[in-house]
Formats: sequence, structure tokens, C-alpha cells
Amino acid sequence: MIEKYFPNVDWNQMWDATKETLFMSAWSVVATFVLGILLGLLLFFTTKGNLWQNSLINSIVSAFVNIFRSIPFIILIVLLIPFTKIIVDTIIGPKAALPALIIGAAPFYARLVEIGLREVDKGVIEAARAMGAKTSTIIFKVLLPESLPAIVSGITVTSIAIVGYTAMAGAIGAGGLGNLAYLDGFQRNRQDVTVVATIIILIIVFIIQMIGDAITRKIDKR
Repeated sequence: MIEKYFPNVDWNQMWDATKETLFMSAWSVVATFVLGILLGLLLFFTTKGNLWQNSLINSIVSAFVNIFRSIPFIILIVLLIPFTKIIVDTIIGPKAALPALIIGAAPFYARLVEIGLREVDKGVIEAARAMGAKTSTIIFKVLLPESLPAIVSGITVTSIAIVGYTAMAGAIGAGGLGNLAYLDGFQRNRQDVTVVATIIILIIVFIIQMIGDAITRKIDKR
């Protein structure tokens, strides 16, 4: 039955490509989550009137975030080829896609984190400061818990974008479902391979969205 509708699909090859896509997505999401929160906190704290008010640092970080989240990913991955070669010693395969995936996604997520932090009631922050709370206490006991629903929603959106990035990275040699759909599906005119790869990517996206929505509903007490 399956062979009838998808005669050109090598299921072992499809499974290997799926594992490569999951590998790229998982590591990129973890790194993006950490870097995005750090950048988001830095953007938030260095704005006028905040704890680390510093217009120079804020301008530099804002410029970095704005530049790298504005560059189309397919161009970014090409621009970062020399950097990727230094970091992972190769420009081919799933590991080679990681630097571009992380650098492309972390600035985008940082802005979402900053927006989430700005939504926290300033009165709560001022009250914590008035009671002599340290900056680390304000971060871990006030800011991050209060903005957690926005942070989770943000990483859900970013994770889905990362899955899309892996497909684009695959077209230029990173492996994964994008690579299989392009080389085996498009270039060899095997439409069934492209269709199956697309369906698997959609399933991954739907699962990420379902998990993100479930976690957000559970932690959002508003």
C-alpha cells in the first residue's frame, strides 16, 4: 500500500534524515534558549531607568540583535561558512549547520524575551529592589517567573522557525529532511519523496506547537 503511493521513498534514508533534522533542531533550540534569555536580559537591564542602564552597551547589543535577525537565513549560513569552518572544522553535515542556526535564531528569541520582560509589572520589581533584593534574586525570583508564559511562547515560535531553518540549511549540504527533499525529491523529480519529507516536517512542527501550548496553559495563571 505504502509502496504504491510512495514508490521512490527509501524509508531508512527518510528516518536517517529525520534524525538529522531532530538533532539540528534540538541542539539549536537549547543553545538559542540560553543565549536568547541572556541577550534579552542584557537588553532589558541596560535600557534607560533600569538596573544596568548603559546606552552604549544597549546600542551595541541592539545593533547585533537587529542585524542578525534581519539577515535572510539562507544568506546568513553562507556568510558564516568561514566561522563555521573554524568552530566545527567542516561546512557539510548537521553539525556544520548549528552555528548558523543558533546565530540566526538567538537574536530573534532575545527580542521576544525582552518583550516578555517589559510586560512584568514595574511595581513588583521596584518592591523587590526596595527590600534590598540582589540583581540575581530579581532575575530568578521575579523577572523570569513573572514572564515565563511569554518566554515559553517565544521559544515555541522560535523552535518552529528553527525547524524551517534546518530545511533551508539542508538544501546547501547540512543534511536532514530539507537536504533529502531537495536532492532526492526536487533534483531527481521524485515528488513522493518531497511530499513525505514535508509531511514529517509538518508533524514535527505540530508536535512542538502542541507541547508549547500545553506548557504555556499550565504555567499561565492570569
